[in-house]
Amino acid sequence: MLKLLLKLFPTRPIYAHCDIPCGIYDPHEMQLAAHTIIRMVNLINESAGGSATKDDNHKVVRCIKVKEEHAGKVEHEVVTLWADYFKEEHLKDYPDLHDLVWKTLKLTGDVRQKVDLAAAQKLLENTQKIAEIFWKTKGIAPIRIPSGYPTEGEIVSHQ
Repeated sequence: MLKLLLKLFPTRPIYAHCDIPCGIYDPHEMQLAAHTIIRMVNLINESAGGSATKDDNHKVVRCIKVKEEHAGKVEHEVVTLWADYFKEEHLKDYPDLHDLVWKTLKLTGDVRQKVDLAAAQKLLENTQKIAEIFWKTKGIAPIRIPSGYPTEGEIVSHQ
């Protein structure tokens, strides 16, 4: 009977962080992806020029692809935190959180559409603000540490 139902109504995989909920959330991935976007924008800008070779053009195309994939990662991670982690009491404690999340999600579209270092840096800044709020909601003091990445930025973590 089950086999017949599966043939009549085929299933498809569904992907999510965790709708159990598992209680395991971490803002690190969105920050890592934002740093990657900045790096890709810098590499694109370095490769762009009047005497670009085919190899340069290929590198730019690959960097654009990675930049767009990582914008999607930031978007996914922010939406996961927003939909699954942050609660109404967090909005009471951090009234700017809704606007910050909304603006961050809009920035993911901007960095996909353009090669704009200022937008990429603003995206990182917003992910860091979200990370700070995240750790504070857990009662853990957030700290900024050097990322060690070529972007020379910081990662918000906790003590």
